[in-house]
Amino acid sequence: MMDTRGSNDALVIEQRFDAPVELIWQMWTDPDHFRAWYGPEGASIPTAKMDVRVGGSRLVCMKVQTPNGPMQMWFTGEYLEVVENRRLVYTESMSDERGVVKSPADMGMPDGHPTTTEVCVELDAVGAGTRMVLTHTGIPEDSPGAAGWRMAIAKLTDYLKAHQ
Repeated sequence: MMDTRGSNDALVIEQRFDAPVELIWQMWTDPDHFRAWYGPEGASIPTAKMDVRVGGSRLVCMKVQTPNGPMQMWFTGEYLEVVENRRLVYTESMSDERGVVKSPADMGMPDGHPTTTEVCVELDAVGAGTRMVLTHTGIPEDSPGAAGWRMAIAKLTDYLKAHQ
């Protein structure tokens, strides 16, 4: 079951998985697992560098097909909270391939799009499964980013079924 709630400035997705919390944690913190499910349908993740510790950095490249051909989008961020198997908080900004933050305007985003957003992933063991609450502050419920998250979580669910 996926429950999506949000406000004008935050997307909240609650999802239950038939998988232990330790495995869900790995999906978010192991680059190989993350590359396998992250992004909207049709996207691939050729790069996922993750130094999962407070103050550690992350750099992710997402490749998507557009009507004008393939496009790469880079995202960088910093881990703010890391509580193993419980809570992961990181910032996210659009960047170049070196992790240099780019302004939303430089990336063709609409006025008012924040330069830096925050992603919070909270995990709770529920029996043999896991309840995950994803909150992405700075991404409105009706935005393309929110739609991308919903597709990514569906991909994660499918990936877990194939790897348990």
